[in-house]
Amino acid sequence: MANTYTQLYFHIVFAVKGRDNLITSKFKIELYKYITGIISNKNQKLMIINGIPNHIHLLIGTKPNCNLSDLVRDIKANSSKWINENKFVLGKFEWQTGFGAFTVSHSGIDKVIKYIKDQEKHHKIKSFKDEYIDFLKGYKIDFEDKYIFSED
Repeated sequence: MANTYTQLYFHIVFAVKGRDNLITSKFKIELYKYITGIISNKNQKLMIINGIPNHIHLLIGTKPNCNLSDLVRDIKANSSKWINENKFVLGKFEWQTGFGAFTVSHSGIDKVIKYIKDQEKHHKIKSFKDEYIDFLKGYKIDFEDKYIFSED
């Protein structure tokens, strides 16, 4: 084949350290814009970002040369530095170690976008921990409950 053609989509989820409710409306939109910039500067495509005060969801379209772990590391490191430099929270802001990443088929994009868009509504009836466990079970990922949310 003369060219490479791909469509690679990931639904990514990560939490504030300790799942503290630190992402406030005061800076949430600016944080999302900042994360969008990080992803764009890495030549990847953010489809949607949203969350609630203790975690965020992203749907990202990636190129085949993208190392997903490096991308998420850069998003978390740069955004936490930005939050701390701007003193948006009392004390030190940190993201929890690790993240969830789930592949999305092209036919599933609209469903995931709606899911991410409806985070505030969704979490009125389901906790983040229950949501995350449902993802792990739905994708048939082996896990031990006691390690899902360690207090690193």
